[in-house]
Amino acid sequence: RQQISGEHGLDSSGVYNGTSELQLERMSVYFNEASGNKYVPRAVLVDLEPGTMDAVRAGPFGQLFRPDNFVFGQSGAGNNWAKGHYTEGAELVDQVLDVVRREAEGCDSLQGFQITHSLGGGTGAGMGTLLISKIREEFPDRMMATFSVMPSPKVSDTVVEPYNA
Repeated sequence: RQQISGEHGLDSSGVYNGTSELQLERMSVYFNEASGNKYVPRAVLVDLEPGTMDAVRAGPFGQLFRPDNFVFGQSGAGNNWAKGHYTEGAELVDQVLDVVRREAEGCDSLQGFQITHSLGGGTGAGMGTLLISKIREEFPDRMMATFSVMPSPKVSDTVVEPYNA
């Protein structure tokens, strides 16, 4: 979100500091206007364990997101695709879809979804595929672009990542 915020002229608190009329004109593609001339990302952040959400919240852009749009479980998927898809992820997916639905309903003209997820872990790969299929069921006529992060031994030493992908 740092890149997209910068491209739209927003600082880390969501205040517009840009100089281009075009930035303001296209702001509603990724952001909703909130009170006090602040903009909030139209994003849903999901994980099956709370640690990553805590890291995002503590980061430089953490206060930019709606607190309601952080959806997380307590146990994690343990780098296990099946746990992300069939058990822990399946328990959380309806809660995620409620937030996705709320964000979609707030759009003037919903074009589609952009999903960024890992293919190596249990949440991104297992729950990611579950979530994509559920969104596709509910919004069959909308575009979906996925930005899928492939596993690599240069980045992680988790031996089961290639199996999850």
